[in-house]
Amino acid sequence: MGEQIKVVIGDRLGKGQKVAKGVEAAGGIPILIPGVAADMKVGDFMKRENADLGISFCGSGGAGALTAKTKYGYDCEFGLRSIEAGITALQKGKRVLGFGFMDTEELGRRITEAYIQLRKGGAQ
Repeated sequence: MGEQIKVVIGDRLGKGQKVAKGVEAAGGIPILIPGVAADMKVGDFMKRENADLGISFCGSGGAGALTAKTKYGYDCEFGLRSIEAGITALQKGKRVLGFGFMDTEELGRRITEAYIQLRKGGAQ
């Protein structure tokens, strides 16, 4: 199936395990940043791991995504509150998605599947 999609996951409270399971279920490689304030390291881990996507979780849904943009120039969208909003951001070319707290398998699976479809189809 070609190269696998690497998805960095950083959660302000040190969670993200369910999202990581969803990324795996979709055929992606989850890179779960351990520890509290992991959301602030999403850009660092994306750069180091040459990852395709980053998902950041915190109360506002913005801090880690904005840090990745400021530090490394990754296109981001933040303040996301639904999986559909995340998929729309991907379709607009965003690589770092900042969500409120949503540690669900469905989010990890659907975001990864959507990105794989975009890569395959070259959809805009």
